[in-house]
Amino acid sequence: MKVGDLVRLRKGSLSVGVAIDFLQKKCWRTHELGRQINWDIVEPEEHAVVFFGQERKMTIPVIELEVVHECG
Repeated sequence: MKVGDLVRLRKGSLSVGVAIDFLQKKCWRTHELGRQINWDIVEPEEHAVVFFGQERKMTIPVIELEVVHECG
């Protein structure tokens, strides 16, 4: 996955967006780690900044995305 790729959520979403940037962020998954947050035990993971439509920009973990069409 790289900047310019068309992506969507792996969970069967129909919305397609454009990956415009990547960054490292921590993500707390309550279904795996519970409700009590302890940022010290979580390592940063790669997130994509995805642009949907004209005004909606979201930061989403890369493992939750799939590439629909690769850029160039």
